Amino acid sequence: MGIQAELRCRCGEVVGVVTDASRQTVNRIVCYCDDCQAFAHQLGRADLLDAHGGSDIVQVAPASLSFAKGQGRIAGLRLTPKGLYRWHTTCCNTPVGNTMGPAIPFVGIVAQAFDTGTQRADQLFGAPVGAIMGKYAIGEPPAGSTGLNLPLLLRAIAKVLGWRLRGRTWPHPFFKPKAREPVYPVSVLSPARREALRQHGGPHPQV
Repeated sequence: MGIQAELRCRCGEVVGVVTDASRQTVNRIVCYCDDCQAFAHQLGRADLLDAHGGSDIVQVAPASLSFAKGQGRIAGLRLTPKGLYRWHTTCCNTPVGNTMGPAIPFVGIVAQAFDTGTQRADQLFGAPVGAIMGKYAIGEPPAGSTGLNLPLLLRAIAKVLGWRLRGRTWPHPFFKPKAREPVYPVSVLSPARREALRQHGGPHPQV
């Protein structure tokens, strides 16, 4: 049976809670894609990336996440006009959730946000079950991160479909239920800025 897992931004101004948190109810992966790397550098939070540029992400059902403090310090960023909504805090630039629109119900949260004084992500969710997009990794791609990982793909699809069928889309922490519009302000990077950020990422960083 899952427990309540608290997540915090680096400075503690924003606090959230994930209910029914366990290894069985979430999907934890490491993503090496160039967009995740660009987002971390845009926020000035490359400290959240591993040595190969990977982001450790815990994917949860939208309805399981709520914010208890600091909602006024949350904003969204899209790297392209149709890209993922990447939510972060404005106080200390901590990522607090990546998501698509409500039609595809999942929220990806950086695992480090769960590492507080009383809990750690590994204790709550276990180790990552796999890695993806290794072709963008810095240096030698980690084992198993390139190519099609069918078990990992099927696990992710099963989670998202299950959350949708069980009505775990709403209430959504980032979208209004009727209008399906974002709750928080969203900005979009310019193409020039996005390309500049890509120079920090793999496989061969230029900056």
